[in-house]
Amino acid sequence: MAIKERLFNLIAKDSLAYSKPDNLFLFLANALGVKVESVKTEFNKLVANGDVFEVRKNKFITIPSRGYMKAKYIGNAKGFGFCEIGNDQEDIFIPGNKSNGAIDGDRVIVRVNAMGANPEGEVVAVYSPVKRVVGTIVKVSKTLFLDPDNTRIPMKLMVRKSGLVCKENDKVVARIFRGEKGIITAEIIEILGQNDDVKTLELSIIRDHNLYEEFPSEVITASKKLPKKVLEKQKKGRLDLTKEVMFTIDGEDAKDFDDAVSIKRTKKGYLLGVHIADVGEYVKRGSTIDEEAYKRGTSTYFPTSVLPMLPVSLSNGICSLNEGVERLTLSCIMEVNKKGEVIAHKICESVIKSKARLTYTEVYATITGERKTKADKFKRQIMTMVELAEILEKNQKERGAIDLEIPEPKFVFDEKGYVVDVAKRERNIAHRLIEQFMILANETVAKEYCVKGFPFVYRVHEKPRPEKVRNVFEFIKGLGVKIPDIPEELDSDYFQKLLQIIEDKPFAETVNKVVLRSMQKARYLKDCLGHFGLALQYYCHFTSPIRRYPDLTIHRFIKESLHKKNITKTRREEMDEFADDSALQSSETEKNADRAERDVDDLWRAYLMKDRIGEVFDGIITSVCSYGFYVELENSVEGLVKIETLPLDNYLFFERSMMLKGERASFKIGDKVRVKLVESNIYSRRVTFELAF
Repeated sequence: MAIKERLFNLIAKDSLAYSKPDNLFLFLANALGVKVESVKTEFNKLVANGDVFEVRKNKFITIPSRGYMKAKYIGNAKGFGFCEIGNDQEDIFIPGNKSNGAIDGDRVIVRVNAMGANPEGEVVAVYSPVKRVVGTIVKVSKTLFLDPDNTRIPMKLMVRKSGLVCKENDKVVARIFRGEKGIITAEIIEILGQNDDVKTLELSIIRDHNLYEEFPSEVITASKKLPKKVLEKQKKGRLDLTKEVMFTIDGEDAKDFDDAVSIKRTKKGYLLGVHIADVGEYVKRGSTIDEEAYKRGTSTYFPTSVLPMLPVSLSNGICSLNEGVERLTLSCIMEVNKKGEVIAHKICESVIKSKARLTYTEVYATITGERKTKADKFKRQIMTMVELAEILEKNQKERGAIDLEIPEPKFVFDEKGYVVDVAKRERNIAHRLIEQFMILANETVAKEYCVKGFPFVYRVHEKPRPEKVRNVFEFIKGLGVKIPDIPEELDSDYFQKLLQIIEDKPFAETVNKVVLRSMQKARYLKDCLGHFGLALQYYCHFTSPIRRYPDLTIHRFIKESLHKKNITKTRREEMDEFADDSALQSSETEKNADRAERDVDDLWRAYLMKDRIGEVFDGIITSVCSYGFYVELENSVEGLVKIETLPLDNYLFFERSMMLKGERASFKIGDKVRVKLVESNIYSRRVTFELAF
């Protein structure tokens, strides 16, 4: 057990009170048999993470305990708020005078004063405050204030003097200062542009999620010191695959290439190689580059740009499996039989030379024979890959994996960088074969290290919660679909059969979205709990270390296991603790990136529609609520039809069947409707429709 965990357990066993902190640290060090400095370091981490709380001067308790809990503060424009505990626990109501100066997004310690159906409490400490706010400069009399974009921050913040000169209507980023009695002031640290420019609004969303294009100067300096090509000494002890035929397959606009694939026929079936950039060889744990990568957690993808996890000199350079150059890799070489089963495998450090940078479009053209492309040179290998991918797809369906066909949006921009169209991104056999090979490699790697009991980070997707599943079944029944008998123990196979029943129905895509919303969010965890959606017992993310930190984490663990036969107990504890930290950080940064990407997509959709007010469109109802329903157009734009604009009727909202029903009309998910666009607001990123008659 790592020092941090032992320390937490010791404090939890008996709350500690000492007149002087030094006495406390000495006691803890003696009790744990470690150095005082080690105790101080880990103790301060526990306090900074809200796991240990100073309930009064020099008296410490662990959290949760004695009515105290960690939470995220969710503000409200009216001044009150809620504390989000998570883990399916009900949010704690916080009266306006009990927030202790907390603002939306703060991580806090909350004391629960009243339990029951409507729990109530008060914020007793902010252990991780929001440090930056994005907003618009407004002038009140002659004084400048920051009006936060986040409407859950219910006050304007007076602007402090700084080196930057801003003016009214500027969109800015501000560092916030908290004074006595909850007074918050703002110091402008970046001027983004004018509030009426959509590109400024896009940048403000990115900043609101604390995301940045530029890397700190020390990170850039460190990245420039790394070698630009593979050195001879780095090849020693690696499997030399430079003569093997392998290539990358990615989108046309991709610039960083994590994975290359190779394949050969064997007497038993296939020898499939998945070769992944060995980022861990260049980004060492604890280095300047690593600390920034850990902070970012993931690359974030917007319609107009990419915010990479690693500096471009690595992500597009020495770590990228570019065509015709030697690169260091971790290879998962799998012997797969004709049934698509991995009967033997090898995970090793290797050096490769990609023979070609192919695109999905080129590979698809070669598969279908519709036109000549550079991929034709590798047609034999590609057709063998298709053959194996189809076997793997068949296996995936047979084991009950859930395939939710929800197309991603693809935005089209003019030469000035403004959106002119949005369509649904194509997904064909070229995409699916790479997807199948990556899944197989991820499963193979996860299984080996789980069976070994080695510290690791897994991609976990747990079963959906029963109450959400019941609502989905009621909704599908309401569509007139006869569903199979519901088993006592739900598995992914049942969902797959259900989706197959409706796959040819006009509301299939909508049902897929409803099912997706009922599922738990996949996350990273140090424990191997399986992947419900893929119907796999073992799963991890191994294949994208350039753009995902959990992949980089397990690459380091894999490399250490390959190099060291004996790993000490202390080292295993350190690895296990870092696996836990990395999993939590990676899950949080992934959620933040997802929200940012979704918000930017919604902005560009609203911008696309803003000059089309009054136009009529055909759409499908995708969600129903007590105040109206949402309609999605063919181009993926979604907007609200408010209940007060519907034909006069006595409407009731039926939550289980997701229906608004009146005496003369009813509206439910999956219904086709014709709507007129009445508003498209780029500031709120909301689109509003009315029914067209």
